[in-house]
Amino acid sequence: MRWISWPAATVCARCICNGGSRFFASEAARRPKSRFGPTLSLEHFLQRGKVLSLWRRVLRDTRRIADLETRAETRKMARDEFERNKNVKDISQIKYLISTGKSQWGATERYVDGL
Repeated sequence: MRWISWPAATVCARCICNGGSRFFASEAARRPKSRFGPTLSLEHFLQRGKVLSLWRRVLRDTRRIADLETRAETRKMARDEFERNKNVKDISQIKYLISTGKSQWGATERYVDGL
């Protein structure tokens, strides 16, 4: 008997000839859930990248704040905003939050530069 390896399973050549489609249908039903959560749409994936980019920008820019207490408070404020909106699913709402976050961070950045 010849064995064939595929990424999803290892099956013998006889299983492929005798009802192989039934095997793969049952294999898909037993496939474990992804540890990364549900699959994102392309638009959600792109917006997620923009959100992460904004978050990284905030973290980079807060390094310039000399006072450690102010730096920690600013990061906490930003983190609270991100966490408060983490379950938003509507694309237009996500886009609005990103643009609002960028403008708010720009104002905060100008204030920090003035210190």
